[in-house]
Amino acid sequence: MLVITRREGEEVVIGDPRNPIGVVRIASVKGERVRIAFDFPRDVEIHRREIAEQIVTQDPAAAADAPVVRTVPSVTAAAAD
Repeated sequence: MLVITRREGEEVVIGDPRNPIGVVRIASVKGERVRIAFDFPRDVEIHRREIAEQIVTQDPAAAADAPVVRTVPSVTAAAAD
C-alpha cells in the first residue's frame, strides 16, 4: 500500500501521467473529515469500501441495484466555467 500526504486542492494522478486513468483530488479538509474528488471515466466503478463488501457478499441481481459513486468534474474545469 502506498501512503502519501496531500493538502487540500492537491491531486494524485492514477496511471501513466501522459494518459492517466484518472485523478484523485483532496477537495476539502474540515477537522477529521476529508472530502475526496475522483475524476475517472464513467465506465470505472468507484465504491465506498462498505458498499464494495455488500456487492461481493450479495447475489449478482442485488449488486446491480447498489449505488455507484459517479465522477465529478475537476475543480479547475469547474472554476473555468
